[in-house]
Amino acid sequence: MDSYYPSMFFLLPPILYVSYHLTRILADKKKPTTHGLKAHPLLGHLPAFVNNSHRFLDWTTELIVGSPEMRMGFWIPGMRTGIITGNPADVEHILRTNFANYPKGEHAIGMLEDFLGHGLFNSDGEQWLWQRKNASYEFSKRSLRKFVVDVVQAEVADRFLPLLRRAAGDGRGDGDVVVLDLQDVLQRFGFDTICLVAFGHDPRCLADGGVMEDARSEFMHSFGEAQDLVVGRFLDPIEVSWKIKKWLNVGTERRLRKAIADVHAFAMDIVRARRQSSSVQDRDDVLSRFVASDEHSDEVLRDIVLSFLIAGRETTASGLSWFFWLLSSRPDVAARIADEVRAVRKATGTRPGEPFGFDALREMHYLHAALTESMRLYPPAPIDSQSCAADDTLPDGTLVRAGWTVMYSAYAMGRLADIWGEDCLEYRPERWLGEDGAFQPASPFRFTVFHAGPRMCLGKEMAYVQMKSIVANVLEEFVVDVVKEEIAGGGVPEHVLSMTLRMKGGLPVKIRRKAEAY
Repeated sequence: MDSYYPSMFFLLPPILYVSYHLTRILADKKKPTTHGLKAHPLLGHLPAFVNNSHRFLDWTTELIVGSPEMRMGFWIPGMRTGIITGNPADVEHILRTNFANYPKGEHAIGMLEDFLGHGLFNSDGEQWLWQRKNASYEFSKRSLRKFVVDVVQAEVADRFLPLLRRAAGDGRGDGDVVVLDLQDVLQRFGFDTICLVAFGHDPRCLADGGVMEDARSEFMHSFGEAQDLVVGRFLDPIEVSWKIKKWLNVGTERRLRKAIADVHAFAMDIVRARRQSSSVQDRDDVLSRFVASDEHSDEVLRDIVLSFLIAGRETTASGLSWFFWLLSSRPDVAARIADEVRAVRKATGTRPGEPFGFDALREMHYLHAALTESMRLYPPAPIDSQSCAADDTLPDGTLVRAGWTVMYSAYAMGRLADIWGEDCLEYRPERWLGEDGAFQPASPFRFTVFHAGPRMCLGKEMAYVQMKSIVANVLEEFVVDVVKEEIAGGGVPEHVLSMTLRMKGGLPVKIRRKAEAY
């Protein structure tokens, strides 16, 4: 009996928390509904969320595809109420027409604050605006564009291609073909290039000659684990549970605290090194330009560093991993890309192995279409979340209440026949080409991979430069064979829903050099 009261003491806070939210939600008759999804009178959609948390993206996509409105609503006592939409009219309303009413919101910012602080991806209002303006100014400079191309081409020539050549063997019996985790290699590549472009720092995750540095693997693991665990907070059906685990410093929150400490230490080392640099005024990297203004604390600069790391390391690696997987079953697409690369070589008077300039990459329209089509089906950032600040009405008259979570799913939108036609599940690069063979972009409110409106991705051009440089160089010299028997079920790789759409277990491939490359 003596142990009864202490036990009740620990149970009381979560009981009161859930009771409070349950009372509020049950009193609100304006709850969102979902076509084909039944709500429990007391638990709302909690049972459905619990049953489908392991396949959240696919489950929500099925509901959005099956809904005449192309959206789903949800309400869970003690968690949140809101909608997830794939409707382009909704997306335009949220991201442009009534942008000011849909900030990230204190709730979402609070869940990410201990990891990302108040960087560009985790801030609103003036905090977001000054970072956006400064970053936008830097990204618009021609000097930065040249710097990006130079950094990417050097990383390709000196590190990435030598690694693939070693993995392929020399084709003469002196080397064995090995299975390579291409997703891991691409993440290392992305990490090196974003650090060089954004901070002027070379972490050497891929060293000269294509060596993969084991010493960097521990940090790479911490960085990935921090992202996975912090996203787990959003997916937890009982929101208060992660707060209790954080307070008690147990379970996933204990692991997250350690991972965040490692990531923050890395970022602060970069900031302090730049502070002490005597040449900060003369450097081309983005961080040096922020430091030169002498207006920001180390913590603010650390948050800026983390925002760039998230954007640069994960997004292109995710996009390219799914691209190479799709390409493995479409040799016709790979052949057409290789033909286009040869044509650009001829037009520019360059030889295989020489770097591609910005203008040469811009002429690769079919490659641009092939990459865009891959990201339509497998967007690096599959879902994004906002908060409704004041009661609002969507274009079709649907009510959205203040405090609701409002998400839009790029993953679901890529699978909607109402947007892309009945062949929406097919990988068909030609849908992006005009009659003259030139790339034809779609509305950013239909193709939301790079977001839209005032939060449109600043690194879009940089991402395409990086992806096109890698693919053009790889397909000019190699054939990439996905080892399908090492993928669970041999079918579509299982994904990990983190801040980006990663493949669970990586992308196992074998590399073969083309005969003409010897």
